[in-house]
Amino acid sequence: MQEFKKQNIVLDWFYWHFFEMPKFLFLVWKNYILFFLDYFSIPLLLMTLFSPWRKNKDSYSGGFDIGKFFSSFIYNVFSRLIGMFLRLILIVIGIMAQIFVIIFGVFIIIVWVLMPFVLIGLVLFIFVI
Repeated sequence: MQEFKKQNIVLDWFYWHFFEMPKFLFLVWKNYILFFLDYFSIPLLLMTLFSPWRKNKDSYSGGFDIGKFFSSFIYNVFSRLIGMFLRLILIVIGIMAQIFVIIFGVFIIIVWVLMPFVLIGLVLFIFVI
C-alpha cells in the first residue's frame, strides 16, 4: 500500500483560496475582457468609422448630369453619416460593457479574497454578542 504524505488541510485550503483561485479568477476576467472587445469589435469600428453603412453607396454615373451627381453625393453623405452614428452607438455600448466587466471583475476578486474574513467576523459577531 502506498504511504500517503501527511498534509495539512488548512494550509492546502489557504493556498487554494488565496493563490490558486485568484489566479484562475484573473484568467477568467481577462477572457471576459477579450471576449467583449472582440464581440463589439471596437478597434474595427474605430477604423471604419466614416465608411458607408453596410457599404451602401451610389456610384456616380458617366457624363455630366448635375441632378444625378448631387443625388448620388447626398445619398453617399447620408450613408456615411448613418454609418458613423450607428458605429458610435456600438462603440459607446462596447465601452460601457468593458467598464462593467472591469468593475465587476474587481468586485468579484475582492469579495473572493475577503470572504473568509467576513465569515469569521460574522461568526464572532453572532457568538460574542
